[in-house]
Amino acid sequence: MKVGILGGGQLGRMLLQAAANYVVETYVLENDDQCPAAHLCHHFIKGDIRDFDTVYRFGKQVDALTIEIENVNVDALEKLEAEGVKIYPSPSAIRIIKNKILQKEFYKQHQIPTSPFCITENIDALYGQLHLLPAVHKIGEGGYDGKGVQIILSEQDIPKAFNAPSVLEKKVNIKKEIALIVAMNNTGETAIYPPAEMVFDPILNLLDYQLSPAILPEKILWKAEAIALTVVKKMQSPGLFAVEMFLDEQDEVLVNETAPRVHNSGHHTIEANYSSQYDMLWRVILNYPLGNTGAILPSAIVNLLGAENHSGKAVYEGLSEIMKMENAFVHLYGKEQTKPGRKMGHVTIMSKDYQDLKHKANKIKHTLKVVSA
Repeated sequence: MKVGILGGGQLGRMLLQAAANYVVETYVLENDDQCPAAHLCHHFIKGDIRDFDTVYRFGKQVDALTIEIENVNVDALEKLEAEGVKIYPSPSAIRIIKNKILQKEFYKQHQIPTSPFCITENIDALYGQLHLLPAVHKIGEGGYDGKGVQIILSEQDIPKAFNAPSVLEKKVNIKKEIALIVAMNNTGETAIYPPAEMVFDPILNLLDYQLSPAILPEKILWKAEAIALTVVKKMQSPGLFAVEMFLDEQDEVLVNETAPRVHNSGHHTIEANYSSQYDMLWRVILNYPLGNTGAILPSAIVNLLGAENHSGKAVYEGLSEIMKMENAFVHLYGKEQTKPGRKMGHVTIMSKDYQDLKHKANKIKHTLKVVSA
């Protein structure tokens, strides 16, 4: 079977590493021929995943297509789907998810709990929605990895908002932030992974590390699983989805966003679960039985980001020390150049003891640095 991946970043790289276990011919479309996935596929095609003709021509070479980023040409995918190419997830699901406005309206339409919101066409519209403040303003299209998000605490912050169609979402007092990954195959069968908890640095408001399975009361776990399954089933699309959720101070579970692809919150599944999220997506695409989502051991992920004030050829300080650690698995994404905040890799740690996981995550954060030569 010939399978194409739109996008050649680290998610594509890890998807290709899992593909090595199967008989599949892989194609990657990406603008950068030095991207993390470029040398791991059978066929690399340089091109823009947002361009209709490029995506259409690429898709005509394969039996099935998947994505590793939402910012793709959906019109081309719809034409390919009509002509018999299998798309995971379906173009209709990608179209909903890639636009924050359509995504929030989808939750409302299907009674999926999410924070109160309204749609704003321009900056001036925010002055008529002061009752929603403090709020988060999210641009409809094009936001990614925290870009395209602005916190509006009061009327004085409105000039910082987006002068484009956006979602104004009431700010939630968050107790925990969790993500659940759900797979659905071509016949509608589902498999759900144990939730992962994002632990944030309260001062920097950046992701500190991630723990899985998240420690949640049973009733909240059941509620979160039921909501995540509802999101995916209502999308009516085979594929793999990461449903990001807030647990608020009243123990209400609210959907924040959904990603229609393999996701940062599932990196740990490579070592810590019987079937990784990457393996699971191949099972869906190749029409194999869904895998076992169970956790082998509790785990934590520390993301390796380019250090502040460092741009240039990447150097990994403290790497040898971390590789001596018991049950620590280092993944470097093969990006030659680092810059501040760029995702350069991650480390997964496994342990029976959650305190040990937190201690090791902290040690990795302070020992392993991505600097420039």
